[in-house]
Amino acid sequence: MANIKSQIKRNRQNEVRAARNKAVRSELKTRTKSVLSGASTGSENAEELLRTALKRIDKAASKGVIHPNQAARRKSRLVKKVNELNAKQEAKA
Repeated sequence: MANIKSQIKRNRQNEVRAARNKAVRSELKTRTKSVLSGASTGSENAEELLRTALKRIDKAASKGVIHPNQAARRKSRLVKKVNELNAKQEAKA
């Protein structure tokens, strides 16, 4: 345990920030899963889910929770997968 005042405060700040970052990362995963499940079932609001997921990814990158390159990579992979699922849905119909 630190015995320097500034380090004690720094530890408290790090705990709060780590909890906040963990919540944001968890939300990103949840949004991504909801987009993929919505796209695979052919849901009407799949585009809205995708838009909110991309918005959250951008926001996490701007806040420094994830790296900007990781945000770009996640968005690219998500859109690519949604397009593949939509193509499969159209092929079945």
